[in-house]
Amino acid sequence: MPDPLEGGCLCGRVRYRLDPEGATASICHCATCRRAAGAASVAWATVPAAAFAWTGTAPASFLSSPGVVRTHCALCGTSLTYQSAPDSIDITLASLDDPQALPPDAEIWLSHRLSWQPVDPARNAFARRSDED
Repeated sequence: MPDPLEGGCLCGRVRYRLDPEGATASICHCATCRRAAGAASVAWATVPAAAFAWTGTAPASFLSSPGVVRTHCALCGTSLTYQSAPDSIDITLASLDDPQALPPDAEIWLSHRLSWQPVDPARNAFARRSDED
């Protein structure tokens, strides 16, 4: 079993730990992720909800769309998680202490991609979600 991974926000108040066993990672180009993070795209690790735990101050949360809860640090604003189902959670890869530990192998929501945002041809590509194409 791989060692747990840890991460958190820019100011260090909000911290978490996850078990990377069975994790997947992708880069999302959807408009909602772009707006929530203020970035051209967002890299996410997806793990079972039971494999994830907050270890520091609890983050702030908000409903970004029906059934979707996003979290961020209330102090520094770092975008941390996305959850639309109770059995899994997505964590921003850039908030990991070692973002290199889970390299993305797919790009999703390419139908929303900004024209100036490059796509890596070595990754699996999906117009929408990877489970829809």
